Parts: sequence; C-alpha cells; structure tokens
Amino acid sequence: MTSEGFLNLNKPAGMTSHDCVGRVRKLLKIKRVGHGGTLDPAVTGVLPIALGKATRLLQFLLPGKAYRGTIRFGLTTATDDLEGEILSSQPVPELSLETVQAALANFIGKISQFPPNYSAVQVGGKRLYDLARQGKTVEVSARNVEVFQLEILDWRPGDFPELDLAIACGPGTYIRSIARDLGAMLNVGGTLAALTRTASNGFSIEQSLSFADLEMQLESGTFSPLLPSQVLGHLGAIVLPAEFVKRWFQGQRLPISEIMTDLKIENNSLFSPSSPLQVYDESDKFLGIGQVVKSDTNIILAPQIVF
Repeated sequence: MTSEGFLNLNKPAGMTSHDCVGRVRKLLKIKRVGHGGTLDPAVTGVLPIALGKATRLLQFLLPGKAYRGTIRFGLTTATDDLEGEILSSQPVPELSLETVQAALANFIGKISQFPPNYSAVQVGGKRLYDLARQGKTVEVSARNVEVFQLEILDWRPGDFPELDLAIACGPGTYIRSIARDLGAMLNVGGTLAALTRTASNGFSIEQSLSFADLEMQLESGTFSPLLPSQVLGHLGAIVLPAEFVKRWFQGQRLPISEIMTDLKIENNSLFSPSSPLQVYDESDKFLGIGQVVKSDTNIILAPQIVF
C-alpha cells in the first residue's frame, strides 16, 4: 500500500486538527502528514489530509469551503459558540424568519469581519485563544472575506430561535463571526450552535472517511490514498515525453519551444504567466508541479515541486 496522496477525512467532534494528524500518523505508520484548513475541535466534517510527499501539494488545492451551520439567537458567548462562557441570555420569541432573512443579505459577497477572540489567528506570534485564556484583550484588525452563498435550510422559532444555514465561502471566513454579527445586527445576540464543514479544497463530505472507515479499510487492505490527479484537476496538465523526464527530475528549466512538437498539452491555461501545472510522464505517473515562466525570447516550464 502506498502512503503518498490525500485522505478526505470526516473529522469527529472533540479533536483538534493536529490531533487528527497525529492519529493518521499512527494508523498509517508514516511521519509525514499534514492538513489543510484548520477546524475548531467542536466542528465536524471535511478535513483534507496530505500523506507523504503530497504535503507539498497542499498549497495547490482548490480554494473555497462550504458549511452547514446552526445559529442560535438570544444568546452570546465568549467564544461565539456553545463552547464558551455565556455572556448574555435573553429570550427573543418575537424574532421572525422574515426579519432574519432581510439581515442575512448583508453577509453575502465581500464582507469585513473580526475573527473571534478564541481563534487560531496570531497576533505578535501568539494565538488569540491563548491570549484570551490568559485574560488578555488585544486589538485585531478586521479581515476582508467573501461569502458566495447563504441558503436557509430550516427555521425553528421559540424563546431561543435557531436558524440552519448552508454557507459557501472563501478562505479565512469565520462562521462564528457571522453568527455573532448577525445576532448583533438584529439586536438580539447570536452564537454558533453547531457546524459541519461539508466541502473544503475540492473534497466533499459525501466521499469522506471517518476514522472508523479508515481503520476498517486498513484492516481489510483496501485503503488507497487519493492520487494528485484526483484532487488537482482544476490545474492545467502537461505530459512530458520520455526524453525530457530525466531533465525534469534534475530540476532543469525546460524551454517549451524546444519540445512543442513532442509535447502533449492539456488545458488552455498552459501559457498563463505563473500558472501552476500538473506534470506527468507518458504512463500518467505524476511528476510534480511546474510553472510557466515567460521571457521576451522564450516560454519556460520551470519545476516548482519535483516528485
């Protein structure tokens, strides 16, 4: 069994992303394991895991994430979710779905938000959650993020109404901040009651594996990591003829004009400046990531990551 590639892990509640990496190391008996897109311990769902040399490819994964979350109104906490100390609690049975819908429109598109006080954001080399646990309050700059979609899935009225949302967003977006800010805009308070990441970096929850699934596949010998070609399809691709493969492994920059007649080209993004490209040999073996570099006289395929 090869241990090079990717694992689409369905993270359980109660574990940090670092905990998940440690457990994967033990189960697969490999040292080199990394993850994309940190999840808070209480959050479940898609956690992309890179195995072996594939850790070098995390930076090339498809951006964007999707979540399914529940916001509870009438409640605020120190952590902006149910894990933290309750700061205020006031029943708001009069809150209507129509009022919430109108306010939600302010959270679609490019928005500015402050990260939660208890978050992994670093200030002066220290995590905000470490500073918050020490009772220290620091000023954090607002961050510009983008929310592509907010879809209402369910509404449960009552003293502490709850709203279920499907959220698609760009990197760096805090769903806890949306819950907090939406509650503040409505003057009722709000906090995140539950959150599951349903998609991340091109991985979906439907194809994810729980730790139980992973252990079962390892016992039966059926586990197979996802290949780079299965997760990097959004990038262009080049297939190098055999005579150029050795030069690639030597880290040489390859003038595309010299090999154009022999080069199989896929995807029109090939000649976009600085475009990362998947590089394969003629037997479809993944060779790494290259970058197209233009000069006044030539177009070069420069190795970025050589496998």
